[in-house]
Amino acid sequence: MDQLLRVMNFNVSSDGVAAGEAGNQTLDQPFGFEHPERLFSWAGATASWPMRTHPGGTRGLDDYFTRDFARNIGAEIMGRNKFGPQRGPWQDHSWQGWWGDEPPFHTPVFVMTHHPRPSFTLGDTTFHFLNDDPGTVLDRAKEAANGRDVRLGGGVSTIRQFLDAGLVDTLHVAVSALELGSGRRLWESPEDLLDRFHLEIVPSPSGVRHHLFWRK
Repeated sequence: MDQLLRVMNFNVSSDGVAAGEAGNQTLDQPFGFEHPERLFSWAGATASWPMRTHPGGTRGLDDYFTRDFARNIGAEIMGRNKFGPQRGPWQDHSWQGWWGDEPPFHTPVFVMTHHPRPSFTLGDTTFHFLNDDPGTVLDRAKEAANGRDVRLGGGVSTIRQFLDAGLVDTLHVAVSALELGSGRRLWESPEDLLDRFHLEIVPSPSGVRHHLFWRK
């Protein structure tokens, strides 16, 4: 079976915004705007949310997508600003991501950056830093995934690069009813992708509309 490049549980507002304007990202605001949990509260409310600290949570459709996040994933690709807020050459190598000593990936992670740095391992996650085009990075990630699929984690500009290169096989985007008005957009309309993908939209009782795209 072919290995797939999958975008999973990517969150946008009703007007397509997934992050604040370029330059707004800080240590205190990783998404570049206040209260980003407004976009992914549907996942945080589920029984399978990995950071849940007490029993309970919802079951059903939203919980399915939360549980499905790690299924058959052998590697992840992300942009530098999903890894951290720094721009330009690394001033030092002390920053090791937002996630502490046990990152949630549990696979090799390939960080796309114009300023590579040495690989390092935290727990069972190894981060590699590559200054390569999307196709080359995907080849590296597929090799590391050992036959499993590769997850494309974001952010917005990274997903757009892979979409523009025709490399994305499936896309799950959770569209919130919230309108943000400005910021970095995945799309002007989900119909922007219909020249390349089939689309099914599944509404959830949480108010989120799950957009499921698969390559034509």
